[in-house]
Amino acid sequence: MTLDREQVLRSAAALLTRKSTATMDEVARAAGIGRATLHRHFAGRGALVGALEDLGIREFEAALDSAALDEGPADEALRRLVEAVEPSAGLLSFLVCESQLFEGGEVNEGWDRLDTRVSAFFRRGQERGEFRIDLTPAWLTEALYGLIGSGAWSVQAGRVAARDFSYMVVELLLGGARRSVEK
Repeated sequence: MTLDREQVLRSAAALLTRKSTATMDEVARAAGIGRATLHRHFAGRGALVGALEDLGIREFEAALDSAALDEGPADEALRRLVEAVEPSAGLLSFLVCESQLFEGGEVNEGWDRLDTRVSAFFRRGQERGEFRIDLTPAWLTEALYGLIGSGAWSVQAGRVAARDFSYMVVELLLGGARRSVEK
């Protein structure tokens, strides 16, 4: 029997987004495999998190690609992005918190590449007069990540309906990021 690595990663992601402190035994059970099998493929939690990080980066890149951030008004592009990233929001939230524990100041090239793309989107919105210019693109990027994480946690905890995720994230960010024309 061959191990479906993708299925194991998805099972681990589903568990760890609900319980970030889950043990490797719990991850193995959730994936329907033995702990020894899990350890043959992922030497420890760090290796598992690294593989999950690669998965999360791929999923976020796919969301960025499908959102077509260079097309149309920035608010519409932001809505497309948040809708596209919603299925991965829990995993991304877990990874943001977990990577801060493991990386110790090292910049992951994948995250750096994603940050560059999202910041460029916010910069474009600023240059077109759609977003405030007193907030840096880097800050708007971090705010987006924070809202995605908070939205994922709120849905997971049952405090917010899943159908409201995209609306809440986009409207709160736009309410603070949108440039208002003073009269």
